[in-house]
Amino acid sequence: MSAKIILMTAALSALIGGPLAAQEMKGMDHSKMNMPTGGSPSTKAFEDANARMHKDMATQYSGDTDADFVRSMIPHHQGAIDMAKIELAHGKDPEIRQLAEAVIKAQEAEIAEMRSWLKAHGK
Repeated sequence: MSAKIILMTAALSALIGGPLAAQEMKGMDHSKMNMPTGGSPSTKAFEDANARMHKDMATQYSGDTDADFVRSMIPHHQGAIDMAKIELAHGKDPEIRQLAEAVIKAQEAEIAEMRSWLKAHGK
């Protein structure tokens, strides 16, 4: 088989398989997926934070795009805060610790803004 045919077959597989795989993943509850653990306290904390975030993001959509977006983003941002706190508890690199502090500050402000928007719009 020529290299050209092999490359074309691989490309076609990727084009067909990618969307099919994405469709199969749609609606899956990723919070219960078994991921390998390294056994470290930070790995366990990241796994717990990730599972909590995905569980909290699994909301009932209302059809109101704005409200659904905000309701989904609040737990997403909280997940970022939780992960940044894990970095602060376990991380060593000063630059990344500074980034984690900035993430916490920014995400807390955005969560407050989103909650305020929901309240102001009776959502």
